[in-house]
Amino acid sequence: MTWLSIALTSYFLSALAVILDKFILGSKRISSPPVYSFYIGLLGLGALIFAPFGFSLPSGYQIVISLTSGALFTFGILALYFAIQKAEASRVATVIGAVTPLAVYLFSIVFFQEKLNSVQLIGAVLLIFGGLLISFDLPLQLGRKKFFSGFYYALLSGVVLAVAYLLFKVVYNEQAFFNGFIWTRFGSAVAIAGFFIIPKWRKDIIGSLRGFRRPTHTQYRTGALVIINKLIGGTSSILFNYALSLGSATLINALVSSQYVFVLILATLAATWHPKVFSEKLLFWDWAQKIGAIIIIAIGVALVSSLVSIESLLLKP
Repeated sequence: MTWLSIALTSYFLSALAVILDKFILGSKRISSPPVYSFYIGLLGLGALIFAPFGFSLPSGYQIVISLTSGALFTFGILALYFAIQKAEASRVATVIGAVTPLAVYLFSIVFFQEKLNSVQLIGAVLLIFGGLLISFDLPLQLGRKKFFSGFYYALLSGVVLAVAYLLFKVVYNEQAFFNGFIWTRFGSAVAIAGFFIIPKWRKDIIGSLRGFRRPTHTQYRTGALVIINKLIGGTSSILFNYALSLGSATLINALVSSQYVFVLILATLAATWHPKVFSEKLLFWDWAQKIGAIIIIAIGVALVSSLVSIESLLLKP
């Protein structure tokens, strides 16, 4: 499999995880995003099962980068959960899909001197524009807020995740994949430990832990759902990080807008099953806006993927 097919598979699984996140938070099965992030961070320590495939103590510099990237990833996911709790999953995923590649591209120019050729740049711009198109509440009206509820959390999530992804690239440039992956999960554990600094979050987390004394049938089902979702998200993360170790950080993150297509399809189907939780807006303006974004995103993905095919042919002996 090429890094492109690996990345797209990762984004489909990530879209499925977003839908499950929306269901868990929207249905109040877990009280708040910090509590949910806490348990997701704990489950992330399951990465230790990969220790037999290669685990060692890296340099002090790599330890700091690994822990920092893992912590930033957790805070980016926390912002994502706040956004998902407030807004439509399809809009949140798309804004993050627009902001992340833009931030990655800008940071890559400044810190890594990475450049795209003209066709790649057009593809990346189309992916970004398609993501931005969905962020506005159309039709625009005076006296009405322009962005959807949760937009700024989504914006913050995109920027923080972009920094985390770039640091992941630094980790995988100098460490074996599984070793780097395990150390970044340690960084996530450090981040969730920091949640206890904030009194409200500490109270909510401790309160949820007390619920394990006498768990109800609903709590068992919620726990199973969280674990299944974590397995899906974990598989997505492994595939994404593996793709990141093979290809360009800018191009892989530009492809994140394709996740919007998957989220929209899944969210529309889920809304017919549980409309109160997903509440996808599907009036004329919403459909026009979302279909337009899909077309733009599809063209952007085609430009990027066609370049990959051409490059692979040219590299054949």
